[in-house]
This record gives sequence, C-alpha cells and structure tokens, in this order.
Amino acid sequence: MSPIRSLDQMVEYLRESGKKKKIAVAYAQDPNTIGAIAKAISEGFVEAVMIGDEAEIRNKAKEEGINPDVFTIVHIPNDVAATSEAVRMARADEVDVVMKGLVGTDKFLKAVLNKEHGLLPSKAVMSYVCALDLPKYDKLLFVSDTAVLPFPDLNQKIAMVNYSVKMARKFGIEKPKVALISATEKPNTAFPSSIDDTIICKMADRGQIKDCIVDGPLDVFLACDPASVEIKGIATPIKGEADCLVFPSLEACNSFYKGLMLFAGGELAGLIQGTTKPVVVMSRSESEKSKYYCIALSVLMAD
Repeated sequence: MSPIRSLDQMVEYLRESGKKKKIAVAYAQDPNTIGAIAKAISEGFVEAVMIGDEAEIRNKAKEEGINPDVFTIVHIPNDVAATSEAVRMARADEVDVVMKGLVGTDKFLKAVLNKEHGLLPSKAVMSYVCALDLPKYDKLLFVSDTAVLPFPDLNQKIAMVNYSVKMARKFGIEKPKVALISATEKPNTAFPSSIDDTIICKMADRGQIKDCIVDGPLDVFLACDPASVEIKGIATPIKGEADCLVFPSLEACNSFYKGLMLFAGGELAGLIQGTTKPVVVMSRSESEKSKYYCIALSVLMAD
C-alpha cells in the first residue's frame, strides 16, 4: 500500500478497504462520542455497542439528529459496571476495540489494567502513541509518550520505539525513521535519557530493534527539518525527515503536541499501546472530530 500521509487519507483508506470493526463504548451517553461513532458507522468501518444509560444515550443521539437504532445499546447505567462490561466483551472477542465514553479516565484505566480481567498482558509496557497531522509537515508524525509514562526508563523507551514503528507501518511506511528527541544531538550525562538513546541506537544497529531507522539524541530541528541538518552539518540517517519522535518525558511530549494543536492547527489520533485490543482514551472534553479520528485509527490498528 502507498503511505498514508494524513488523517483524512486514513479515513479514505478505511472506506475503500472495506475493513470494519466492532467498538464497545464504556458509559456512552456523551454527545461528542455519540456523534463520532455515528459518523464512523455512516462511513461503513464501524459497528458500535453503546454501554450505559439507554434512555440518556437515545435522548442524546436524538438531540444530535442521530437515529439511536444505528447502535446496539446495552443498558448498564453505572459507569464502573459499564466499563467492566466493555472490557469483558473485548476479552471475549465480542468486540475489537474498547473506547472511553463519559466515564472518568481513572475508572476506565482501572478496568483496562485489571490483572485478572483487563487487557494488558503481564509485564507488558503500556504507552501512548499519537499520529499528528500538521499543516507544515508533509506527512504524519507519530509521537510518544503523550499521556502514560512520566519518565520512561530504557526498557520503556524501547517499547515506545517499537509501538511507534508498529503504528507507522500500519500507515504503509515500510521503514519508519525514528528520532530520539533531546535538547541536544550530543550524548550528555546532564540529560540521562540521551545515554539511553545511544544504547537504543546500538540495539537498532545490531538488529535488536527491527523494521526502522533509529537515531538520537536529536533535537526537533534535526529530526524534522532537512535545512537544519544541512546547516549544522550533522550526519544523521533521519535527514530531517522523521516519521516518529520518541520523547524523554511525558511533560516534554505532552507540551510539544498541545502546542502544535493550539498554535499550528494540528489534528491528532491516538491510542493506548501494549494492550491486547486497541483502547481509545480521549478526554471527555475532546471534540467530535478528534474522537472520530481516534476511532478510525483504532480500526486501522485492530487485527
């Protein structure tokens, strides 16, 4: 397949491919979630099980001009019980994706991470990868970790690299270029993560990390701007054309992506990584459009 270079192209690819997955939405009586799910259903790549208060789901759908009969509705009016049922359905292969609705993130993740009944395998690293669609970058940019790991250690960063590569490859990028981001391109003990970066690069050189090109530490200019590479004279196989950026901390990555969303007109689609089924976790205040792109991404990533 040709590389998918925007979130709208991702949606078009799903429409044309005929791929369709079933999503369970936990505590689904949220207007933006209902609108995003209904749009995905109308585009033909989603079936949805809406779990929550049936009367509220139906009323909210009608207020949005949506026929509630396009959904399968499971009446469980308690947020914790609704979330547990969504996770149970995923474990039983009754659905392909789990999505957070109006339930709080802490309650939602508690069910996802439950050791006996959740979706995260033992010893797996949970992380988060976003696909950013930016007006001034000519392709999608996959960034990690925006939401889960405050200060990833070496093993967690290796997992972040692998998750980012896996997602990029789903977009048709055969050998993603992964930049390990720092404040400088020189390893420095003042930035402990830059030492991890050199280890990860050596692992990639030896084939321990596959299907990608990795370099770091690099600053964002060297990662994403070919002109800066030429000006600085730095020999990097990324060549200012990174597909994936792996950040040293959640603070750095979260601030990076939010700045691009606020000031640069960016759009995003993101997913929890490491779980046995795709998990969509969006803030209750996120727009319908953002939730729609996340739903589409979950379908693309689902087996």
